[in-house]
This record gives sequence, structure tokens and C-alpha cells, in this order.
Amino acid sequence: MSIHNLDKIFNPESVAIVGASEKESTIGYSLLKNITENDYQGEVFPVNPNHKIIMELQAYRSISEINKPVDLAIVATPIAEAPSIIKECRHAGIGGVIIISAGGKEIGSKGKRLEAEIKKEAEKGDIRIIGPNCAGVICSDSNLYATFVGQRPLAGKLAFVSQSGALCSSILDLSLKEQIGFSHFVSIGSMLDVDFGDLINYLGNDPRVSSIVLYIESLTNIRKFMSAARAVSRVKPIVVLKSGRSKAGARAASSHTGALAGEDAVYDAAFKRAGIVRVNTIEELFDCAELMAKQPFPSGSSLAVITNGGGPGVMAADALSTYGVEPVTLTPETMEKLDAVLPPFWSGGNPIDILGDASPKRWRRALQVCLEAREIQGLVIIFVPQSVSDAGLLHKPS
Repeated sequence: MSIHNLDKIFNPESVAIVGASEKESTIGYSLLKNITENDYQGEVFPVNPNHKIIMELQAYRSISEINKPVDLAIVATPIAEAPSIIKECRHAGIGGVIIISAGGKEIGSKGKRLEAEIKKEAEKGDIRIIGPNCAGVICSDSNLYATFVGQRPLAGKLAFVSQSGALCSSILDLSLKEQIGFSHFVSIGSMLDVDFGDLINYLGNDPRVSSIVLYIESLTNIRKFMSAARAVSRVKPIVVLKSGRSKAGARAASSHTGALAGEDAVYDAAFKRAGIVRVNTIEELFDCAELMAKQPFPSGSSLAVITNGGGPGVMAADALSTYGVEPVTLTPETMEKLDAVLPPFWSGGNPIDILGDASPKRWRRALQVCLEAREIQGLVIIFVPQSVSDAGLLHKPS
């Protein structure tokens, strides 16, 4: 598996935008505006044969006219022009290309032939390609905002990779509301070249990335994906939302990115074997993203549940069991400490039901015992509003 030249895409020292434009409401305009107005420190070369100056930058008729080194080219022209553009990139020594243009294999045989021509030219020059039919990439560390989607995300250590550009936009919007930061935001498109396996391997080796979130419609190289995911999931959490569960969803995925979704049970088994956590909804995906962005990772799976309601404690135990996890058995030492600070009728085990009339002082004492317990590696806190308990008091000193 190769991560060769991916750094040219995520950390380029110079960028050429083929199809750059001063006409608002065009992708070429949005790309150039986003790159130049978001503190990117490298050189930017607009390419458009109809302009000499675009946004106060010298414009070039073609890639071949740029007389300086270029690391990354972004293609925002009709996809029919892409093979000749990639050929120019090859002669110019460009290492990375992002093809925004749609119209590849998702439209059928004509698109497949175009993608084959693009790939043939790219392989001659060892060029790595993200796309086609993608929304671009964002890399916080290099201040590269090479996309036409909305606002720039906050910086962070969470990487998001999606086969859907629209989902990128939705997750970005939610992340800004919830103050979640990202290291990388990648719309991978139809994966002519760079695929999920390449990106998992690349992001897994980047110390600035702490966890990875994926939206997948289909996989191309299963073996590469499994190898990368199994290695990286040991050190960094990977969460995936895989669409195309139903036959109708699989057909829709094929028309979207031009790839077959495959049997869902096979994906389920593959994700489990690779150590990937699978979620079923966008809400769950975002919840996981928020959790990984804001919470330190537990050192193990030994969890304790503290609650002031017996029923929710039982439901929490059931939920853990669904994922093959049981509430940790409390040691005699921990039990003795809890007996000393809780009423005689507390649950006497884990989940730790501290009863419905629990005061803020009782909550704090139970929490302190659990934080000091050597067998507990993570805590789930469930507060049930009741007439004898005030959630607001929990934030005030006793």
C-alpha cells in the first residue's frame, strides 16, 4: 500500500487551480477564494486561458506555462479535459491532483473510459489523484482549504473522510455549532486512485491525527483497506458509517459513485475483524466524532455506571452487552469505600445506583471513589431529573 505523494496533496508548497474563475457562483471561484483567504502560505497559480489576472493573481493559460514547481493541481473543468490536464501535470512534475469534476464511472461506460485515460496518464508520472466527483480536501495544519464547501472547520485532531461531498458539508456545519475540531476533512469521491486504505494508512501515521471517522458507500481494494484498518485501529479509533445496506441503497450508491456496494453482512464482518466501530446513522456518526474530539480515550474497556435511577442503569448494562462489554466487577476495596459514602440501600454493585434522592455531595463522593478505583478505566454517568434532585446543584460546591 502506498502513501507516496499524498503529502503533496495535504501539505503542498504550491497549488495550481485549473478552471479558476472570477465569476461568482462557480466552483473555480470558490476554490480560489477559499485557498487564498484562509492563510495558506504557499504559492497559488490560477489556470484559465481566458484571463491574465484572477483575484489579483497572475493567471496562466495552462499548467505547462507555469515556470515554477507545483506540488498540487486542482481540476475544476469538465472531466473530458482531465486526461490532457493530467498529461500536462505529468510533464510538469506535479505529484498530487484533486479532480473535482463529476462525470466519471458513475455515468456509465463513457465515464469509465475517461477515468481509464486519466489513470493511464497519472501512472506514467507517479501522480496521486483524489476524486473525481469530489468536494476537495481541508488540512488544518497546512491551512489548505482546497474545497468549495461552506465554512472552514476548527482545527483539531479528528480526521473525517467521506465518499459524499454533501455529507462533508453537513458534518462541517454541525461541527461548527458543537465546536469540534478537525485535522483533515477529505471528500474522496469515486476513488480512481487514492482510496480508503491509502488514507487510513496515511492518517494513521500522522501524529497530528488522534482518530478517524469514515463515511463509506463502497470499497475498492478490500485487502488494502483491511490491512490498513487492522494496523491503525490498534492505536487510533476508527468509526464508520456504511450506507447501501438495502438493495435500494446499494443501487443509489452505484449511481452516486459508480461502485457496487456489495453484501452488507460482508462489510459488517470485515469491520469487526479490522477493529472498526460501525454506526448506523448520521446522528451516531456525529456523536462518535464529538466524543472522540472532546474526551480523552479510556485506557481499557472496564466501565462503571453511576446513576440515580435503577432502570437507566439496567438499560446501560444491556447497551454495553450489545457491544460485548460487561460492567466491571467492583473490588472488595471499592465496595467498602462506596458502602461508607452511600445509603444502605444502594445497588451494591455495578451499575452503581446511588438512589433517586442523591444529593450533590453523594454524587461527588461516589464519583471520587470510582475515579480512585484501580479496576475502573471509564465511567458512564446517568442523571435522572427527579423532584428531590436539582441538576443545577451538581455544578455548585457543597
